[in-house]
Amino acid sequence: MNIKRENKKLSIAIAQINLTVGDINGNIEKIKQVITTCKKKHADIILFPELSLTGYPPEDLLWRPGLRTAVENGLQELKLFSHGIASVIGHPEWSGKNVFNAASVFSDGEISATYRKQELPNYSVFDEKRYFNPGSESCVFSINDIKLGISLCEDAWVPKPIKQACQAGAELILNLNASPFHYGKMEARESKIAERALENQIPIIYSNLVGGQDELVFDGASFITNEKGKTIYREPAFIETQNIIELEINNNKLRLNNPSLAPHPPLAEAVYQTLVLGVRDYVRKSGFNSVVLGLSGGIDSALTMAIAVDALGAKNVQSVMMPSRYTTKMSVDDAATLAANLKVEHSLVSIEPSFNAFLSSLSDEFSGYASNVAEENIQARCRGIILMAISNKKGKMVLTTGNKSEMAVGYSTLYGDMAGGFDVLKDVPKSMVFLLSRYCNRNQEIIPTRIIERPPSAELRDNQVDQDSLPPYHILDEILERYVEKDQSTSDIIGRGFDKEVVLRVVSLLDRNEYKRRQSPPGVRITARAFGKDRRYPMVSGYTEREFPVE
Repeated sequence: MNIKRENKKLSIAIAQINLTVGDINGNIEKIKQVITTCKKKHADIILFPELSLTGYPPEDLLWRPGLRTAVENGLQELKLFSHGIASVIGHPEWSGKNVFNAASVFSDGEISATYRKQELPNYSVFDEKRYFNPGSESCVFSINDIKLGISLCEDAWVPKPIKQACQAGAELILNLNASPFHYGKMEARESKIAERALENQIPIIYSNLVGGQDELVFDGASFITNEKGKTIYREPAFIETQNIIELEINNNKLRLNNPSLAPHPPLAEAVYQTLVLGVRDYVRKSGFNSVVLGLSGGIDSALTMAIAVDALGAKNVQSVMMPSRYTTKMSVDDAATLAANLKVEHSLVSIEPSFNAFLSSLSDEFSGYASNVAEENIQARCRGIILMAISNKKGKMVLTTGNKSEMAVGYSTLYGDMAGGFDVLKDVPKSMVFLLSRYCNRNQEIIPTRIIERPPSAELRDNQVDQDSLPPYHILDEILERYVEKDQSTSDIIGRGFDKEVVLRVVSLLDRNEYKRRQSPPGVRITARAFGKDRRYPMVSGYTEREFPVE
């Protein structure tokens, strides 16, 4: 498609859309809807996200013959649908035994050009070298006498691919992305794209996926950077958009006729919206409509429920208070108040009958032993059984409520508070739990202030508080951030002034609880190093940081 106009003007739509991995037919229908809408608005071209046909990341689905057939049939369907407007759409491409992460230009009933991703990320949550072969050539095509170069996500994080496109005559780069959120990522993307734009003196349009896929959340926030490396246009984060931008380009200098710069959300808002989107998409894309969770009167379950209500609506959330002999009246009252504030269905089911039944059954086995963590874990497992029973009976997904700090050091119970379908706070450190809870109350008190201010407690024995077993959370979280997210050694951390025995104890707890984390439900990733895809340590290992302490 080569429609010539004066002054090199172009009307381009950025399709920041939410797709479902593996749902080829559903994704194609969404793509077709966007094409129909943008055609009516007289756009010249639409820029879709990376791997739009399959969703991102398709992982081992790429090895299924049925997926290949569905994708190839879908490409033919899109070709027939591509009259009157051009579309750049990401998809897998098979060539013999090779598979490429590709993007093609659909116009006038044909695929007029195809680009194959050259830089395949193989770090953090990315594993593209497992599936794809790298491309080697640039792809430049023309619309309205403007030469457009294509790049895919990681291609823009190194100099070569965009430089190659510029050498082939590109005046404007179209960069298709599936870039997941972690805090600081929005700014990092724009900084990296600014480098590419400035070193090549070329404007870049960055289109990003939006939506949740397992533990990943893609935040959108698509943008345009001019030839001077300045961000001059940005889409809102966390929502689907298909806005059309009118632009003019001369000598690689870009001018927008309808500039708009949606602000980057501040930290608490960005993390909160990530959690909401992640929960909504995981629950709904898994085939559930509603959730149930244990509401303890503590801050973790309170924040989890607030997020669930924002994600799914109050009518689709049920809370269950499951008191024991150790549960305080304050906890029961605060849980009821929170449920009333959020207008959710709230139940009270005592675990005393089941707890007593287990103690009675185990009386001979426990004879002669002092009460310890065994009795505490039985209480947690009684609660897990109750929630899973409600889930089975009513068809509601169980949300668990453990935070990253607890998951790190094993302050959780297998088959108890870890039993469920999705852990909303799995990558949220306890310190941030407090920040997000206060964010919930920014306009009015949703989470009772007493829940936020009281010392956290599992209430599994008399007068228990978390600090009996763990360092203060602000210290614990900083040690974990340094060791888990920044890969600092214990020597480095101790050298920064942290108590030696505390550091070694935290790291020891973290290392020996890998087996627990492997059995935990998935949860939304918000940090640069989450447990799961990001951090892959053996469950059984002879290595220990205790061998290398600072004296």
